[in-house]
Amino acid sequence: MLAPPERHEAAPYYFTYIDRVPAGDILEILAAQLDETLSFLDRISEEQSLHSYAPDKWTIRQVLNHINDTERLFVCRAFWFARGFDTPLPSFDQNICAAAARANDVSWARHIDEFRTVRSATLTFFRNLPADAWLQNGIASDNPFTVRALAYMAAGHLIHHTAILQERYL
Repeated sequence: MLAPPERHEAAPYYFTYIDRVPAGDILEILAAQLDETLSFLDRISEEQSLHSYAPDKWTIRQVLNHINDTERLFVCRAFWFARGFDTPLPSFDQNICAAAARANDVSWARHIDEFRTVRSATLTFFRNLPADAWLQNGIASDNPFTVRALAYMAAGHLIHHTAILQERYL
């Protein structure tokens, strides 16, 4: 079993996500989240998916789009570092990304299918990593990351936003 990342493996901010991940094998956690999250998302209707809890907040569709885009980003960074590239990666502005995605123009069913596809690709990538790749590291957004931290961030980011959906939207 892979131990959780140490505090030097990501910027302090990202432990907002990492610290939410329960104890256990990260690959099993990521896999379990796929089924759990799909079950949760399937209970949200097309109409509900356009709900926003305040005028300046994202809709549920936009939140799921953000989850998908951010997971792609974390895996892209993990790929870059695991494969030995040492060039620093740029920052990610979630608001620019969200505006360009036009998530409300995409059906809820397609967002759910995209989540399924993205998480399946995430699992395939992390399951096929050589053991020594998990501690490979690099810089993104001017912060250090290990591949291991990025896997935990993917799991924790989903936990974070699922909780927001349950508490504020539904």
